[in-house]
Amino acid sequence: MIELENVGLAYGNGPDILQNVYLHIGRGDLRFLTGASGSGKSTLLRLLFLALQPHQGMARVLGKDVASHTPQSRARLRRKLGVVFQDFRLLDHLTIFENVELPLRAAGGEPGKHTNDVNDLLDWVGLKERARDFPNTLSGGEKQRVAIARAVVTKPELILADEPTGNVDPAMAKRLLRLFLELNRLGTTVLFATHDKHLIERSGGQVIHLMPGGRLSQ
Repeated sequence: MIELENVGLAYGNGPDILQNVYLHIGRGDLRFLTGASGSGKSTLLRLLFLALQPHQGMARVLGKDVASHTPQSRARLRRKLGVVFQDFRLLDHLTIFENVELPLRAAGGEPGKHTNDVNDLLDWVGLKERARDFPNTLSGGEKQRVAIARAVVTKPELILADEPTGNVDPAMAKRLLRLFLELNRLGTTVLFATHDKHLIERSGGQVIHLMPGGRLSQ
């Protein structure tokens, strides 16, 4: 699912954010990505989401070299990914329901065809009664839950989650972790960036530690 070989990445002429990174994540794996703030966790996830390209080494996601993509093939591959961003990236002019449904619509789904699926997922993250509200009426934790629902609504092959429980209380963090674990149990590969050691201990997943200078320790 993910193969990185001697990958290095920097912004412009600045120092390397990632350097000499080797990482192999197989189909159905569950991995937790940890590391201090500024160590490059978000940069690594952006690389895997095809938003960045390495200046050194080889990076493959779902069997395809990230440097070989056209804009069209990049868009097709992203439909197989579920991404939870730290900054939510919700569309303020769409309702909560419409934000979660958006990936299904982008993949060619008909309006209203997936109403039950979207409502069930909103119920799981505790926001079914807010389905017709707009993002600007939600707290940060509620927006994070909407972002998680949107990321998993298509049942993607690979989920990249950037601190997905960072803005919710411990009880909701446990509930959301159970959702990721259930998706993983059903075959979805999950890479979950977090500082929360308690969540990692509950999951049984393997830990990848990103050290200062962008090197990985597994």
